[in-house]
Amino acid sequence: MFLPPAGAAVDGDMSTTSEFAIPEGFAVPRATGTESEVTSEFALPEGLDVSQVPSAEPEGSAFTPPSTYSAKHAPSAFTPPSGIPVVSLTKDVPWQDRMRTMLRMPVAERPAPEPSQRGSDESGPAVPRVLDLTLRIGELLLAGGEGAEDVEAAMFAVCRSYGLDRCEPNVTFTLLAISYQPSLVDDPVTASRTVRRRGTDYTRLAAVYQLVDDLSDDETAVSLEEAYRRLAEIRRNRHPYPGWALTGASGLLAGAASVLVGGDLIVFVAAALGAMLGDRLAWLCAGRGLPEFYQFTVAATPPAAIGVALTLGHVDVKASAVITGGLFALLPGRALVAGVQDGLTGFYITAAARLLEVLYFFVGIVAGVLMVLYFGVQLGARLNPDAALGISDGPLVLIGASMLLSLAFAVLLQQERSTVVWVTLNGGVAWIVYGAMHYAGDISPVASTAAAAGLVGLFGQLLSRYQFASALPYTTAAIGPLLPGSATYFGLLAIAQNKVDEGLVSLSKAVALAMAIAIGVNLGSEISRMFLRIGSAEKRRAAKRTRGF
Repeated sequence: MFLPPAGAAVDGDMSTTSEFAIPEGFAVPRATGTESEVTSEFALPEGLDVSQVPSAEPEGSAFTPPSTYSAKHAPSAFTPPSGIPVVSLTKDVPWQDRMRTMLRMPVAERPAPEPSQRGSDESGPAVPRVLDLTLRIGELLLAGGEGAEDVEAAMFAVCRSYGLDRCEPNVTFTLLAISYQPSLVDDPVTASRTVRRRGTDYTRLAAVYQLVDDLSDDETAVSLEEAYRRLAEIRRNRHPYPGWALTGASGLLAGAASVLVGGDLIVFVAAALGAMLGDRLAWLCAGRGLPEFYQFTVAATPPAAIGVALTLGHVDVKASAVITGGLFALLPGRALVAGVQDGLTGFYITAAARLLEVLYFFVGIVAGVLMVLYFGVQLGARLNPDAALGISDGPLVLIGASMLLSLAFAVLLQQERSTVVWVTLNGGVAWIVYGAMHYAGDISPVASTAAAAGLVGLFGQLLSRYQFASALPYTTAAIGPLLPGSATYFGLLAIAQNKVDEGLVSLSKAVALAMAIAIGVNLGSEISRMFLRIGSAEKRRAAKRTRGF
């Protein structure tokens, strides 16, 4: 059969066809209704049964919130409808509170600092130099006995004062580290520094706090070069008290402590001589490079030896008061308070290291005293534990002895002369509270010690916030009259007399008193931050409870 070519006329009509035209005789079903005949590859074929999503559950996508989301009660995973609340950091409060508040926030929620004009050029200061300055300041604070949280706050304040807000300081017992990330897409810059030597000089500590306070003040322009110069001057400054003054202060401390436990003038002199001799022996051991453990062991032997010698010589004195007074000058109250404070604020590694250091010092004291007491008992020395339980009838004498003890302790800590008077008064108040509760009110010594230490921490925090300085110079020396020297001696004496059970009970009491002092000081400081409005316009955030995981 012959078919005409494409494009030819058929039956006289001029119709054109193409390769897309439907051939004649091929039936194609026509769509019914008004729907469009146009389809696509995304259309579902007829006869394919697909379950439809219920109307109550919309299609999920990256931009669609889940069905459980409520705009009225938005979860923390989403930005609330009202936005993230602005953190108000009042500038007239101490920088410690402002930096603590910011350190407890996530990095993304911290308010950005104002543009700093302390840099050497328009690009700002060199990041490595700022981090190095921060680590050097943190090293001095940590070596001086400051708590880990306060060291981190100071390091963050230094970085923020030079415009480095995205930084994270990290403090452990002997290691300082800080990391700064310029932005989310830049690599972080990390620096660290190891604390090799630790010493007690609260005058240097106060000078470092003054430097950090000046750096945090927007009205005080301190360049990097000026900050380095001041830091070098702080390092070069000599101690405010010479060595002979420290030795005399240790003697006064021991003599005043012996009066608190019932000693008279002869006991005062004997305890002072024993403590000064022990201090000189400890200095000699330190010059030979012996570790601190052996220094404490050697320093504990002269007071115990003088007490045993007085007993063997049948001198009518309270030898136990002599030994107890010598122990007061050696008990590491400063390290104990710092260790417990770090544990209460969440720095458990640093707290464990500090408490382990306290344990080693205590074992050294125990070894020195126990060795002397053992030989004294073998030689026939009749040491009566009840001889030191007598308390002087004159309360003014006890108050004066407690203030003298705090004064001598402040000199041993190398405090500024302007703070010595305040800490002396604080120590007298602590003993008045303890004596009123324990001797007059017949309250347990642990509860009385905790209350007195809490008042010491409260007053110390008030004085430090008024001066915009560290609280350590106002609290550490004031807890001297509360240290458990007598309980420690009674425990060691019982062990030397083969009464191990009684000795362990007495040593446990000494540990309980020491923990009461540390917790009371920390609690008093926290109360001042929480409820008092002096430099505390914002309550600091507390870490969420993790329930052990």
